[in-house]
Amino acid sequence: MSRIAACFEGLRAAGRTALIPFVTAGDPRPAVTVPLMRAMVAAGADLIELGVPFSDPMADGPVIQRASERALRHGVSLRRVLEMVRSFREQDAQTPVVLMGYLNPIEVMGYETFATAAAAAGVDGVLTVDMPPEEATGYAAALAEADLDPIFLIAPTTTDARLARIAAMARGFVYYVSLKGVTGAASLDVAVVTARLAHIRRFTSLPLGVGFGIKDARAAARIGRCADAVVVGSALVSLIEAAGDDEARCRQEVTTLLAGMRAALDASPADTPAADRAGGEARDEKAAETRSQAT
Repeated sequence: MSRIAACFEGLRAAGRTALIPFVTAGDPRPAVTVPLMRAMVAAGADLIELGVPFSDPMADGPVIQRASERALRHGVSLRRVLEMVRSFREQDAQTPVVLMGYLNPIEVMGYETFATAAAAAGVDGVLTVDMPPEEATGYAAALAEADLDPIFLIAPTTTDARLARIAAMARGFVYYVSLKGVTGAASLDVAVVTARLAHIRRFTSLPLGVGFGIKDARAAARIGRCADAVVVGSALVSLIEAAGDDEARCRQEVTTLLAGMRAALDASPADTPAADRAGGEARDEKAAETRSQAT
């Protein structure tokens, strides 16, 4: 069982929602990243999403774009990100790490070379924003050969045909983009997200993570009632940007926000509406039924 699968299995058995922070590797400086990853785990992170800096991050809003620019000014490459994961693994063999980035650096390295190097470094999954599932056969095969989970994005506008294709290829978990737009965009409509997740669960039994627009503990708790994981990115990266070169302030503010989200998520199940719980309990049965009908 992969680290990602084991993480979600343990959380589900405990009735808890995963908290997944995103930070850009190398932001604000390369030396900050690994200690910050460890601090986030101590603050309640269940899985870490580590951004690979890229010069044209099309899915990211200005906050994360600037984070990539800061990291790139320090020469942070894909190989250097893998070195950071390897260093993180020296003290943490349990917390899953997912790389989130864009296809170009992976293509430059080569699918097989990248997958082998990532697995050796201790990476567990890869989310490549601009790799469409229709073109991902070779990429997904290379990841599977290295026992890496391919993580795919689902948008509010994703068609059922594409949902089925993604469900057939995805492993680990599926990332639902809760807003039409880029990271750090407008506020969430939790009722819309809840309905959309219920629909997606007709296609897959994988855990569903929700990101984009989750900025505080209250939003995390509300989304945590219908999702298996809450992903927070721009809110953390904004704190890192504001802290500048003050590493202690950076770590303190990031971990304070995460600890508040963790507490809110752990407190929210008692208030979870029965309909939300029923939807979660029924998802495996419904997904199995859907797959059975398709074969």
